[in-house]
Amino acid sequence: MTVLMDTHVLLWAAGFPDRLSRGTRDLIDDDETELLYSAASIWEVAIKSSLGRADFDVDPRILRRGLLENDYTELPVTGAHAAAVDLLPPIHADPFDRILIAQARIEGVVLLTADRIVGRYPGSIRVIRGRAGVS
Repeated sequence: MTVLMDTHVLLWAAGFPDRLSRGTRDLIDDDETELLYSAASIWEVAIKSSLGRADFDVDPRILRRGLLENDYTELPVTGAHAAAVDLLPPIHADPFDRILIAQARIEGVVLLTADRIVGRYPGSIRVIRGRAGVS
C-alpha cells in the first residue's frame, strides 16, 4: 500500500510516534507500505513554524532531511494536482489539506489524516486516531 501522510500525521510519525495508535505505527513500519510526504507539507511547516505555531515547532529542512533518510518519498506538487483542487467539494477550506486530498486522488494513494473533516471527502482517505488525550 502507498500512503500519503497529512502534515500532522507526518509530524507525529517523524517526531512523536507515541501520539499514533499502535495500528497506525504498524502500518507505517510495515515494509510493504510505501510512505509519501508532500512538498506542500514542508511548505506548510515552514509557514506555520515561522508564524510561531507551537504545533509546527520544527525546522522544515531538518524534517525533510529526516524523512528522506528514513525512506520516505517526496511527492512534488504538480500542475495536475493544483488543477484538481477545483474538483473537490467545499467541505474544508484549508488549502494545504485540499492540495493533499487532490494529490492523493490524482496519484491513486491512500491519504492518512487525523482530521475528521478531511475524512468526509470521497476517495481513499483513512482517518486515524491519535492516542488518548491527543488530538
